[in-house]
Order: sequence, then C-alpha cells, then structure tokens
Amino acid sequence: MSLPPLHGITILDFTRVMSGPYCTMLLADMGARVIKIERPGRGDDTRAWGPPFAHGESAYFLSINRNKESLSLDLKAAAARNIVMTLLDKADVLVENFTPGTMNGLGLGYETVSSTFPRLIYCSISGYGQSGPRRNEAGYDAVMQAEAGLMSLTGPENGDPFRLGIPIADIVTGMSAAHGVAMALLARGRSGIGQHVDVGMFDSTAALLTYQAGIQFATGQTPVRLGNRHPSITPYDTFAASDGEFVLAVGNDEQWGRLCRVIGTESLTGDARFATNEVRVEHQAELRPILSSRFKLQSRDHWIVALKAAGIPCGAVRDLAAVLADPQLQAREMIKTVEHVTAGRVQVLGVPTKLSDTPGSVRTPPPALGQHTDAILQQDCGLSPTEIAALRASLVVG
Repeated sequence: MSLPPLHGITILDFTRVMSGPYCTMLLADMGARVIKIERPGRGDDTRAWGPPFAHGESAYFLSINRNKESLSLDLKAAAARNIVMTLLDKADVLVENFTPGTMNGLGLGYETVSSTFPRLIYCSISGYGQSGPRRNEAGYDAVMQAEAGLMSLTGPENGDPFRLGIPIADIVTGMSAAHGVAMALLARGRSGIGQHVDVGMFDSTAALLTYQAGIQFATGQTPVRLGNRHPSITPYDTFAASDGEFVLAVGNDEQWGRLCRVIGTESLTGDARFATNEVRVEHQAELRPILSSRFKLQSRDHWIVALKAAGIPCGAVRDLAAVLADPQLQAREMIKTVEHVTAGRVQVLGVPTKLSDTPGSVRTPPPALGQHTDAILQQDCGLSPTEIAALRASLVVG
C-alpha cells in the first residue's frame, strides 16, 4: 500500500473551535503532519467546552483533533515569532481562523509571510471572508445558520426556525478550506508558488442552499419551512408508523406505483391528483393524510422491510446510539479507538473518504495541551533543553 496522499506535507495550524480544526483534521487524516499551535495554559477554546469530559478532556475537543501535535506557544511574545518563522521555513501550509487583521497584528499576515516563504500556502478561514463590507464581523455557527438562510428552511411548517443539531456551518467551512488547501497544493505542484486560500463561513454556508436558491432565482418566491417535506418531490417526508417514525423518499413515478402496491392503495395511481410527481406536489396536502392513515396500521420495521424489498427508498429515524452501533459503520472502519495520554481509550469517528491505494487513517489520538512542545522545539527548531526551559520560565511556551 502506498503512502497517504499528503505524506510529507507539514501544516502549521493556528485554528481553534470547529471550522479550522475540522479542516486540519481532514488534512491530517490524509497524511499531513499538523502542528497545532495553542495558548499556554488554556489551549483551544474547546478544551474547556463541556460537560461531558473524559478524565478531564473535552469530548468536543477530542472529536476533531486527532492526528495532530500540540505546541503550546504564546504568539504575543516576541520570542514566539522567531519560533514560528523557523517552523514556517519547513512548512507547506499555514491555516488560521482569526478575525481578519489579527495575524497582521502578530506580524504573521499573508503579505508578510508569503514574501519570505513564496511556496507557502496560506489558508484564512473567517466569518465573512477577507473582503467585502462585513469582513470584520466574527463568525459563529448558530449565527451563520441564521444569517445564511438555513434556519429559515429548517423546522415545522408553522413553527419556529430550528438550528441543525450539528454545527453544519462550521463543518462545511472546514470542508471548503480543506478542499481549497488541496487544490492550492495541486497548483503549487505546477507553478512552484503558494497562494492565499480565503474561505468565509457565510460563503460556504450559502453555497449549501443549492436548489432552494434555485427556486428563489427561478420564481422570485422565497422558500419557506416545510418541516421534513420536500418542496419539489412528493411523497418525500417523515411518516409515523404504529411504533416510530421513518423517512420515505419516493423519487419518481415508478417508485410511486410500487409504493401504492406495497401499502394497498393501488387506486391512487389512477387518481389524476396523484398521477405524476408534479401534480402530487400540488396536492400533497390531500395525499399526506391518506398515506399517514395507512402507515399507522403497521410497525416501522414492517414498512421498512416491505418498502426496501420493493426498491423504495426509506429509513428509520434513529438516535445516535443506534447509528453508532450499526455494523455498516464498523465494516467501513468509521468507529476507531485510540489511546489518549490522559483520557485513556477513547472512540473517534473514522475517515469517510476511502482511497483504494493511498488511504487516510486515524493514526494518533488528539493531543494533550502542549504534549509535543519540547519535541517540536528540539527537533524542528534546534533548541536545547536549556533554551526551552528558559522559554518556559518566561511563559513563551507552556
């Protein structure tokens, strides 16, 4: 088996919370060496986010910082800049997610750094990007879900807007940033020159709007919350069986015919109101009660078995305990166990992108704060134990 695709790539990670750490985790999974630079004594904000904690380690932090090394360094100290510049001399990528201008204040802005290290790829993640009238506003996931329109589309049809139960704005921004870094590395392979990767949470979240934005563009009508119903496909919704809920996703008229046979409503296929998807969408308010009354007659498992046997897309609405116990995730190596230096054995999610010849992997656990400080300063910066002790005494490193 060949080495992972980013083997030999070194990344200096100045990020914290979710969007940046998620980006650098994806890159680390694919073989990059990620040196996570954290504040002495405190570290990434999420180290304090909890409960829950696993022997003092935040479950939040543990979920997105595997395969990284931790260097505890006070970036406001003058001596810290020399350490960073030494590390940048060997690095391929710098990733930061401060408010625009913060890195400039530390003497580590893009223009300054790229003039010294022209091969460096410099990735900036921020709320609204490095340009535009809102560039100085901070980015928070819940705010982005609201500002970028996701909450206006999520929740009961006649109820309050909901935030998705995961930080989807942060996560998609991290994905966009990792994609941008990979593309910049590819471009550097041709040109020999790095570049600035500018990723905004607002842009990344708005890009998720896809067909909902398409509806707005095409009709001028603003999409609204529909619960779990789809605006352009029917029936494509959540239904209640006698003992639980499941999702039904009928994507074409052939599947519609098979559904009617399975649930014993063959007469509906000849009803002009339901003959095609287009008219079913127009008459969904009349169709849903008919389907709901049928589904309540049997258990969820009964319907899922019957529907799947007929080739009709469906699935149970499951809690996380059921999801994480699914043998499919085990078969796909999506649940991994690592040995943390203080928390002991902890489970993390696996690598979802499967490469046949150069796969990524979960190699090391999330680091303790400053766990690799001495090793990095000695091996990468050439500092002696005495010099490191002096830096620690002056609180430059933790």
